[in-house]
Amino acid sequence: MCLYNWFSMLLFFIGFVFFLFSLFLLSDDFSLFMDWEFLSINSCSMSMIFLFDWMSTMFISFVLFISSMVVYYSGSYMGSDLYKSRFLFMVIMFVFSMFIMIVSPNMISILIGWDGLGLVSYCLVVYFQNYKSYNAGMLTVLTNRVGDVAILLSIAWMFNFGGWNFFIYCDYSSWSFYLLILAVLAGFTSSAQIPFSSWLPAAMAAPTPVSALVHSSTLVTAGVYLLIRFSSIFVYFDCWLLAFLGVVTMFMAGLGASFEYDLKSIIALSTLSQLGLMMGILFLGFPILSFFHLLTHAFFSALLFLCAGLIIHCMSDSQDIRHMGGISVHLPFTSACFCISSLALCGLPFMSGFYSKDSIIETYSMMGGNLFFYLIFYISIGLTVSYSFRLIYYCMSNGTGYYVSQMYVEDFSMIIPMVFLTFMAIFSGSILSWLIFPYPSLVVIPFFTKFLSLFFIILGSWLGYELSVYYCGFGLFSLRYYPVSVFMGSMWFMPKFSTYMMYSPALSVSRDLISVMDMGWGESVVSNYSLIFFSSVSQINIYFQANSFKLFLASFFFVLCILLI
Repeated sequence: MCLYNWFSMLLFFIGFVFFLFSLFLLSDDFSLFMDWEFLSINSCSMSMIFLFDWMSTMFISFVLFISSMVVYYSGSYMGSDLYKSRFLFMVIMFVFSMFIMIVSPNMISILIGWDGLGLVSYCLVVYFQNYKSYNAGMLTVLTNRVGDVAILLSIAWMFNFGGWNFFIYCDYSSWSFYLLILAVLAGFTSSAQIPFSSWLPAAMAAPTPVSALVHSSTLVTAGVYLLIRFSSIFVYFDCWLLAFLGVVTMFMAGLGASFEYDLKSIIALSTLSQLGLMMGILFLGFPILSFFHLLTHAFFSALLFLCAGLIIHCMSDSQDIRHMGGISVHLPFTSACFCISSLALCGLPFMSGFYSKDSIIETYSMMGGNLFFYLIFYISIGLTVSYSFRLIYYCMSNGTGYYVSQMYVEDFSMIIPMVFLTFMAIFSGSILSWLIFPYPSLVVIPFFTKFLSLFFIILGSWLGYELSVYYCGFGLFSLRYYPVSVFMGSMWFMPKFSTYMMYSPALSVSRDLISVMDMGWGESVVSNYSLIFFSSVSQINIYFQANSFKLFLASFFFVLCILLI
């Protein structure tokens, strides 16, 4: 416990230093390159380059703030675990890998941090060492390996540019299109966009503090951050298809969360929905807005997971929201934090999520896209409110789903991180909007369009109520239309596409190969050919040696008969 507290204080102090440094860089519009040559042999030198500008330092400070809160929370959450020291050092390694990835303008050093994130995330997802964890870990690491391969290919492709520092070579050329495709592939796998979405809810098999860290500010945001860094290439290409994929991911995650009953999976799908929003506005040409929402989302997403972890603890590790109800009576502070973070996620006016989401919506409203794109965008915003209110209705109200094995205790060590994150979930949006945007942007849209987002927020809250509340003799929507709810709740069968459909043909082929090769003619003819041949030769040799007199006599008579004939 003491070790957790020390590391938490250290991370918080370093994060505060980086935040002050980012303010200095932001005020002076100043960037700092550090070139560290760590090996020089004859004329060949190997160097590591770090880039410190306002974006990287501010993101590092937010990652370290959230990591410090998560580590402090983990001291109580993992207190009874046998290997809690190992867990702590894995979390520190995870944060360090993210640090390397953030400050690297070089593709090779980015690969070091990226691979570190993938490897340590696998170790953390399989931490509980059961079949569910192993399957989820394999799905997570194999999906992210696609992104690793894309970065490796981009390293090879950047030989055409003459260097690996993408800051220098991010301009329009005949080579840049392929670099863009590889960067987008890496970003989509890490940020779980369609068609790579299935690993993100599966990664919920990890301990809850890890989920709070992974799904708020580290692994899933690494892809968005990488594409924000590559955003200077996007202006030369038409990226509407990529923006459409981001918005469809947002829509799919909102539908899935509205029909899901696992508490952590609902919050994971809400993260996926916000990642789709970030990707959508990023590919439309507004990387700073995407980064703004990335920072504000990190706090209320981490707070949601920490509140969920305490609720799951009190529910004897049951994650089914149908077992919950009336929690607001027994866990008042946790319930208050949970509601605040949910309202910030919905974009309630003057919470942190409102500043970034409303800016994104208004900016998109001025872009002049097609009606279909526009409808999906606003329906996705309504679904965000729908599943958030559904979650609050199930967990906080009435109490019809009481679970018998509760132990309602609000641990002080778990509450302290929630206080800090709640403060940031309320105020970080306004603070960052003052810091990042030096002057207010002019948005000219009709009155109806301005209030359309507020209308969808109200509509979504009503829809969440209708989806979750039932009366005597009145069935739930998800039970009355079961096939529809199964299709929507299973992320449009995407986990089956990326698991069963991938390994089922491979298993059939391997079974056929075993029957033909290992158990059939291949075993006899190929593998055992030398053994059969030499054993036959040795048997003949032994026979000749053991029966020499009879053989000589038989051969004498045989030769004599031939001569007489």
